Amino acid sequence: MKKYSILFWVSTCLLFSEALFAQIKEGKIVIVKIDSKALQNTGGEHTTRSVSVYLPPNYEASNLKYPVIYYLHGFMGKDLINNQMKGILDEAIARQKIRPFIFVQADHYTLFEGSFYSNSTFTGNWEDFQAEEVVKYIDQNFRTIAQRESRGIAGHSMGGYGAFKIGMLHPEVYNSIYALSPGLVAMVKEFGPNSNSFKEVQKVKTVEELKKTYYPKVLVATGRAWSPNPNKPPFFCDFPFEYEGDKMTINQSVLEKWESNMPFYMVEKYADNLRKMSAIKLDWGRNDSPRFPVQIGMLSQRLENLGINHFAEEYIGDHGNKIWTNDGRVLNELLPFFNDYLKFQ
Repeated sequence: MKKYSILFWVSTCLLFSEALFAQIKEGKIVIVKIDSKALQNTGGEHTTRSVSVYLPPNYEASNLKYPVIYYLHGFMGKDLINNQMKGILDEAIARQKIRPFIFVQADHYTLFEGSFYSNSTFTGNWEDFQAEEVVKYIDQNFRTIAQRESRGIAGHSMGGYGAFKIGMLHPEVYNSIYALSPGLVAMVKEFGPNSNSFKEVQKVKTVEELKKTYYPKVLVATGRAWSPNPNKPPFFCDFPFEYEGDKMTINQSVLEKWESNMPFYMVEKYADNLRKMSAIKLDWGRNDSPRFPVQIGMLSQRLENLGINHFAEEYIGDHGNKIWTNDGRVLNELLPFFNDYLKFQ
């Protein structure tokens, strides 16, 4: 009887220890609001933005300072760090894929569902908001290692585009870039000049019609960011291509504005900035929409031609099935990447 009592006591202690460890290793989500000056605009966008912050286990019980990963969400996304995402962040630290860190995601959802992380004369300066105001707020209100060597920027899809572009434009802020399936890198395939997307958006006449689409909705959000036209309701933007039947007309000045915001056409101008990065990585799913392997491959080749060291990897997956999963890119590639290239205390 005494033997069984001892075994019961030992088992109970082990279970209690496991439960206690599970509690200790769990991080915390804090949601803050930033009243942005950079986002003052005439396009009807809200200037007060939510920012979700993941704090690592034992943050409140320690005096340590932490590096920060700034993560940019995709089109139609917001700042929410949901339970699945939080679980992956917790697991990465528990499995020592990355040392404890802070993870930040700001809200870039607009009236047309995405800012494209760009400065716009119509919708506000979203690049400045992300690269300056968000970083300043996080450094002032959390225990960060407030230097570029301890800041990385990453994102998926529209966020992957934003991460590469903002990182490229602000090497004084970030030291490393990871772009998951970055979108609108170049004007190809579904967003190429003879695609159905530009023909479809020209046929859409109302906001209600637009909401039922996908590619036209992306083009309108992009146009409001890159080529706004306050005198052209209901979408208040211009497009680089127009059609009369099947005949295409190129709006050269608008095309130049679009290309000046697309990484493939930008990298030569900002090559020296990219060379300042400790590391750059691009990846894409083999079974994603046709534009992704093409445009990211083009970008990678251009970087290689310019002598800019980087990683580029195709994996077996589609646009979203292996991102925030146990077998996905964030847990197994992105977070270990930043563990290697960010400076920790």
